[in-house]
Amino acid sequence: MNFDIEKILSTIENDIMPKTRAGVLKGNKIFGGAILNKHDYSLIIADTNHELDNPIWHGEMYVLKKFYEQKNPPSTKDLIFLSTHEPCSMCLSAITWAGFDNFIYLFSYEESRDLFAIPHDLNILNQVFNIQDGNYKKSNQYWTSYSIDEILNNGKFENLKLLKQRTKNIKKCYDELSELYQQTKASNHIPLN
Repeated sequence: MNFDIEKILSTIENDIMPKTRAGVLKGNKIFGGAILNKHDYSLIIADTNHELDNPIWHGEMYVLKKFYEQKNPPSTKDLIFLSTHEPCSMCLSAITWAGFDNFIYLFSYEESRDLFAIPHDLNILNQVFNIQDGNYKKSNQYWTSYSIDEILNNGKFENLKLLKQRTKNIKKCYDELSELYQQTKASNHIPLN
């Protein structure tokens, strides 16, 4: 599958990140997502984590909720699911049940654990499903998952250096958002903060 990485990064920068910043300022985690058209990468919906309202409103879950609240949403087979962070087991299941044949993510489970001090995805996969180190089947009968870093490292892009720098800048913004979240997480009521 060929990806328009520039449009994907623009969606993170312009549509997901501002909502995530607002959510983090309220005490929610830094995870967000979006749904894009496959043919032109136009935005269908973008949102972020709303765990303070409901602990299952992870970024991906909330995006799916909002997507299905639309009148006559398009077929998921014609769409791309974009997640800022590799989806947890609940969100993986929801993406599957919704019928998406793909998802793309920016940060890996390891980055969520190591950079953002949020180890729950790896811990749940290990403790509940006996999956070590997040090694679920990345391509299966339901969908294929793609890491933005892997797409950049394995693809041929004329402006690769600029795309990698842009990705680095986005990741730096998420580092700052994570610092804000870490400062306030003790005072919120999210079960797994």
